[in-house]
Amino acid sequence: MAYEELIKMAEKNALDAINLDRQGAARLAAVKYHRAAEILLTVCSLYPQSPQARVYAEKAEEYLKRVKEFQSLSLETTGFDVKSTGRGQTSNLLEDKDRPNVKWDDIADLEEAKRAIMEAIVYPVKRPDLFPLGWPRGILFFGPPGCGKTMLAAAVANEIDANFFYVDSTTIMSKWLGESEKNVAALFDNARQLSLKGKPTIIFIDEIDSLVGIRDHEVGGEVRARNQLLKEMDGLYDKNKNFYLYVVGATNKPWSLDDPFIRRFQKRIYIPPPGYEARVELFKLYCKRLKLDENVNFNELAKLTEGYTGSDIRDVVQEAQIRVVREVFEKNENEARAITMDDFIEIIKNRMPSVSEDMVHLYEKWWKKFKAV
Repeated sequence: MAYEELIKMAEKNALDAINLDRQGAARLAAVKYHRAAEILLTVCSLYPQSPQARVYAEKAEEYLKRVKEFQSLSLETTGFDVKSTGRGQTSNLLEDKDRPNVKWDDIADLEEAKRAIMEAIVYPVKRPDLFPLGWPRGILFFGPPGCGKTMLAAAVANEIDANFFYVDSTTIMSKWLGESEKNVAALFDNARQLSLKGKPTIIFIDEIDSLVGIRDHEVGGEVRARNQLLKEMDGLYDKNKNFYLYVVGATNKPWSLDDPFIRRFQKRIYIPPPGYEARVELFKLYCKRLKLDENVNFNELAKLTEGYTGSDIRDVVQEAQIRVVREVFEKNENEARAITMDDFIEIIKNRMPSVSEDMVHLYEKWWKKFKAV
């Protein structure tokens, strides 16, 4: 993998970790911090002569230190220690009670996605008697990074007060023979037991393409883990049991998914970059705790940020705040001035969208081929 791509992956995981940390989602944040650190250490190992190697090593150490600070979590328990606990005793490691405190109304726009989720998850939980044929239990969110796939899954879990399991390939895959498929089985065993007690349970698999994507070459552990996941997902459709267990996958690379897994996600939902109205709402959301000048016009800002993702807009607002804070220190002032429209315009001029138009066209092309909402 290229140097630049590794750095981008590390930055994305670190940014996600920081945001989840702020939300109070300790276990989710720990997984992301850990992954960011692993990628940075890999960069240091592969490119020891890089002028940034020392900085990356220090960052990795900082992220790992933050992981250790979470009282109920250690590096070992970011995965599933099946051997030491036994398959029936891992729920304390698997269930994430610290999901982000995201509500349905906190998600700007995405009305089509919300409708599909309501029909697949929320309605069956509230009125199972209206679904004699059962309901979809596999849901795939796909789209550019930074458009809210993880937050959408957390909002659904909060909406129905569900048990919420967050996993990715780093928490499932193991270097030890036979452990990866045991991890998958343990995850579904615990989630199934919880759902049979009557409380909905969501298994959220982030970056699912890294776990079930198309490969030119695979080692035995990857094949067995994928086959176990297929088996477990098929088991969700036991017609004699209407339990509330859902698998929600998220990916930035839907074209990398293997066909058997695409078929098992009955709902395939495109999470696109936010439209105009959504960008207006996002600016309002991120600016609500900031001191703004009266000349700040959210509608105009939304027009200027065509093609920007939700995380791009958050970065613009954050940079505007940093801009006025910088002046406090440079001019030795007591408090920050209000953020003006000119501040935002200057920042937008120097910050391009993180997703290109060509990339958006790729998502739309895949959407037309595999849509299922």
